[in-house]
Amino acid sequence: MRGLKLAMLIAFLSGSAVAFAAETTIRQKARLFSPNEVTIKKDDTLLFLNDDNIAHNVYSSAAGNQFNLGAIAPGNSTPVTFKTTGTVEILCAIHPAMKMSVRVTD
Repeated sequence: MRGLKLAMLIAFLSGSAVAFAAETTIRQKARLFSPNEVTIKKDDTLLFLNDDNIAHNVYSSAAGNQFNLGAIAPGNSTPVTFKTTGTVEILCAIHPAMKMSVRVTD
């Protein structure tokens, strides 16, 4: 632990940036994703939080970023880390009108 603190201090003092992956929360309520468009960096994580009173099944079939979270019960959340750049369409298998777009950049 001490070595990590020292390395971070040296990087900070030398003007180097220490990169950490980010996490953004995507809320599901009233059969909508909020926000419904985001831009993130590769290796960032979206946390899909069900704020609704019904289940949602969040999935994507985009090449390199395929996933199916299954039924997310009200009050629960599930993270997804995006490993490939490009535009990813996110859908709900239960509610076809629920859609969002994720732009993954380098």
